[in-house]
Amino acid sequence: MTIHIYGIPNCDTVKKARKWLDANAVEYTFHDYKKEGADPAKLKAWIAEHGIDVVLNKRGTTYRKLSEEDKAAAADGHAAVELLVQHPSMIKRPVAEHSNATLIGFKEDEWSATFC
Repeated sequence: MTIHIYGIPNCDTVKKARKWLDANAVEYTFHDYKKEGADPAKLKAWIAEHGIDVVLNKRGTTYRKLSEEDKAAAADGHAAVELLVQHPSMIKRPVAEHSNATLIGFKEDEWSATFC
């Protein structure tokens, strides 16, 4: 079973998730947003499945530095995709994809139930 992990390598939550995957001998590939960018089609699918409030990380400094106009646009799932492509650090991370399951954020119990 190969899982695709999307995130930023220096993110503490991504580090924790990757350490958990390694400790549980779960194979995965890693997609680095900083080097490889964010795929608009994947973002649209994640937003359709989970909603913009789950996909968009409002707690990060990148989001907090946005203009009020951009923050209003980010609330709309369709307009948010363009902002997330421009600023992938605003995507909640990590995102884990496997088969038809997509998990956003790292919750050990949820990952155990899905991947072990």
